[in-house]
Amino acid sequence: METSPNNTLKPLLGLTPDELRGVALEAGLKPFAARQMAHWLYNKGVPAIDGMTNISLAARQQLATRYEVGQRQPALRQESADGTVKYLFQVPSGLRVETVFIPDGERGTLCVSCQEGCKMGCRFCMTGRQGFHGNLTAADILCQIYSVPERDRLTNIVFMGQGEPFDNLDAVMRATDIITADYGWAWSPRRITVSTVGLRKGLARFMDESQCHLAVSLHNPLPDERAQLMPAEQSLPIADLVAALRQYDWSGQRRLSFEYIVFAGFNDTRRHQQALVRLLAGLECRVNLIRWHSLPGEQDLATATDTEMEQMRDYLTRHGLRCTIRASRGQDIDAACGLLNTQRADDGTIA
Repeated sequence: METSPNNTLKPLLGLTPDELRGVALEAGLKPFAARQMAHWLYNKGVPAIDGMTNISLAARQQLATRYEVGQRQPALRQESADGTVKYLFQVPSGLRVETVFIPDGERGTLCVSCQEGCKMGCRFCMTGRQGFHGNLTAADILCQIYSVPERDRLTNIVFMGQGEPFDNLDAVMRATDIITADYGWAWSPRRITVSTVGLRKGLARFMDESQCHLAVSLHNPLPDERAQLMPAEQSLPIADLVAALRQYDWSGQRRLSFEYIVFAGFNDTRRHQQALVRLLAGLECRVNLIRWHSLPGEQDLATATDTEMEQMRDYLTRHGLRCTIRASRGQDIDAACGLLNTQRADDGTIA
């Protein structure tokens, strides 16, 4: 059972019905109360124990002496000119993370974080520059989902915020299991995408135990150049990762995608395009081309123009790869891909 280190109250979010059964017994309730609590937590999204109205007042008062639901009001809200909304959450352990809601017609996507900062050190990412400050619990992850005002508008969840999901896989898997469980939201796992730079640890477990979509951060098909961008290339070369992914069946509804930030003149030349086609040939997947948002102090990487992005897309498409250009959202509030960072700036504002 997860606890909040700096809070005497334990969160109920993140607990399974079996674990909630133990909570019920502590409060002198019958075991079936566990299903009642799960319904209030995950189906109704009640923000406080007092809202579990089919549980006796005395039992609710008893529960509230040791537990809380685990939802939190965001500490900060920023809205982009394009409608994207970024929230800052502070969790009981003291960690701070950013969560992004992206509206798109009838579609509402929530980009959630699983760590404060990140260990991966990708050269092009502000979260990587922040360094690693701690793992979130499943309760902390679910808090982001259940606490945003747009909760009822969500159609998709992507683990593409701060942190590397495979570096905190226990918490990520518990959160996705709850979202897709019949006692939870009963969402299809096809509405959830988990992103990774390609860590060897956790890959087989995720593939065998989860049916969520997988997105791999690729960014360069040439190993030496990819290593310049992403230290993770040293531990699991992209060729080995793709070879491992070829062992799985991608012909069904589960989707495999590769994320590719385009840097003008660095990873978008004809030899890169040809190498990417060779690397992914015959693999059922799609490639998402992403515009790079320049970072302070980075002089050697340049943002591709619209024409350069389109030329790369067209080449890959002509050579058999499904390829799209992902729309950039929320750049004006540092909510776009690679810009999340909760480190405080010198003037005391959120970076």
